Amino acid sequence: MIREKSRIYGGRLIAMITLVDTFSSCWFGYCQGVFAGVLVSDNFKAKFPQTLDANISGITSSCFFLGAFVGSTMAFISGDKLGRKKTIAWGLLFNLIGATLQFSSWHLPQMIIGRLINGFGIGLTSTMTPVFLSESAKSHQRGKLVGIGASSNVTMFALANWISYALYSEGGPFQWRFPLSFQVIFFFIIAPLLFFVPESPRWLLLMGKEQDALEVLARLAGKNVPMDDLIVTAEFRSIKAAIELEREDRTPLMDVLCFRDKTHNFRRLILSCGTQFMQQFSGINALGFYLPTLLTQTVGFNQEMSRLISAVSSTVYLVSAFGSLIFIDRFGRRKMMLYAAITMGFCHIIASLALRESEVDVSKRKLMGNVATAMFIVYHVFFGTGFASVPWVYSAEVNSLGWRTRGAAAATATNWLFGFVVTQFTKVGVDRLGWAFYLIFGVICFTYFPIVFCFYPETSNRTLEDMDHMFIQNPSIFVFGKADMTQRRRPKNFIDAEVARIAMV
Repeated sequence: MIREKSRIYGGRLIAMITLVDTFSSCWFGYCQGVFAGVLVSDNFKAKFPQTLDANISGITSSCFFLGAFVGSTMAFISGDKLGRKKTIAWGLLFNLIGATLQFSSWHLPQMIIGRLINGFGIGLTSTMTPVFLSESAKSHQRGKLVGIGASSNVTMFALANWISYALYSEGGPFQWRFPLSFQVIFFFIIAPLLFFVPESPRWLLLMGKEQDALEVLARLAGKNVPMDDLIVTAEFRSIKAAIELEREDRTPLMDVLCFRDKTHNFRRLILSCGTQFMQQFSGINALGFYLPTLLTQTVGFNQEMSRLISAVSSTVYLVSAFGSLIFIDRFGRRKMMLYAAITMGFCHIIASLALRESEVDVSKRKLMGNVATAMFIVYHVFFGTGFASVPWVYSAEVNSLGWRTRGAAAATATNWLFGFVVTQFTKVGVDRLGWAFYLIFGVICFTYFPIVFCFYPETSNRTLEDMDHMFIQNPSIFVFGKADMTQRRRPKNFIDAEVARIAMV
C-alpha cells in the first residue's frame, strides 16, 4: 500500500481525496475529447491513411473503450483485494504507458495498443476513485464532491476541444502529437497526491483492520478529534454493524442473482449499471468523438468552423456540468435524471427533423443546419446538468459495502462497453442513416423517463449504510408512490434504524 507521507486532517484531507478523484476524472475526460481533433488532423490522416475507412476510424477511437471495459472488469475482480489506493496506483501506471505509446506512434498498431492500455488504466481509476471518495465523504457532501470529479471530466473534455481548435493551423505532426502527449501531465499530479491520503475507512473495516479504520475516521473528522470521540465512535459502530449484518445475510451467488438476498445486491448493481447505460445511449459520445466530423459531413461547415463549434459546445457542456453541483443534492438524483430524459430527447428529435428538412429543401440547408447545431449545443446543457454527474454519483452510492466495488466496477464497465458500441457505429450510422440516426437517440432518451420513475430510488441525503435498510424495507422493484424510496430528505425511520445499529455494537 502507498503510505501517506504527512498527516492531513478534516476538510483538508477530504479535499485531498477529492483532488485524487478530480484529476483522475480530468484524465478520463481529456481522453474522451482529445481524439476527435486527432482524427481530423491532416498529418494524422496522412500518417495513418487506414483511418479514412469509417470502420477503421471507429475501431481506432473505440478501442480505448474496450481497454477501459477490461480495466473495469479487473477492478470488479480484484478491487476489494487490492484496496482503493493500490488499484488507483496501478491504473495510473497503465495510463502513463498507454499515453506514451500513443503520442510516440509511428504505426497504427502501436496507436491502437497504446489506446487499449490507456483505456485499461482509465477503467481502473474511473471505477475506484469515485468509490474511494464516496466512502470517505459525509452524506451531505458526497453528491457535490463526487459531482466535482464528474464535472472536471467535462473540463478536460472542453480543454481538449480548444487545443484542437488552437492547433488547426498547425500542419505538421505537432497538431496531433502534442494533444496526445499533454495528458501525461496528469500522472505527475495524481501520483504524489496518493502519498498524502489514507485508505478508505470502510474498506479497512471490510478487511478487519478496525484500529486503522477508527484512526482514519478520526482524521476525517478533524485535526484535534480523538479516536474515542462520540461522533467518530458512533460512525465506526454504524459501519461495523452494517458490515456484520451484511455478512450474516450472505447468501449463495445464485440466490443473489435471483433477488433472494434481503439487501437485493444484484438489483442494486443493475440500477447502477442502468444509469451508465442511459448515459451512453443518450448520444453523448456520438457527439464527443465525432462532432467535428458530423458538422463537416452532415451540416456542411468547413473544418475550422466545425472545430470552433465543437470547442464552444464543450465549453457550454463544462458550465452546465458544474452547474449541476448546485442542484444535485438540492433536487436529488431522480429529478435530475427525469428532467434530463425529456429535454435531451427533444433536442435529438428537433435536430433530426431539421437535418431532414435540409435534405428535402436544399435552399433551407444553411438555416436548418444552424438549427441542428443549436440543438446539439443545447443538448449538452441538459446532459451536463442531468446525466454528466448523476450516474457516477449514483453507482458509488446505491450498492452495499460488500458489493460497492463490484457494483461500481460493473457500472463503469457498462459505461465503457456501450461507449465502445456507440463510438464504433456512429460514423457508420451517420453515413447510412443520415438525419434518422439522431432520431434513434431521441426515442431512446424518452424511454428513460418511465424507467427512472418506476424503478430508481432516491439516494441523496442517505448514509451509505442507509441503503441496505432501504432495500430491506422495500423489496418490490417498483419505487413510485413510496415516500421512503423517492423523497429527497432522509426519512425518519432511516435515522431510527441507524440508532438501532449503533446500539447493537
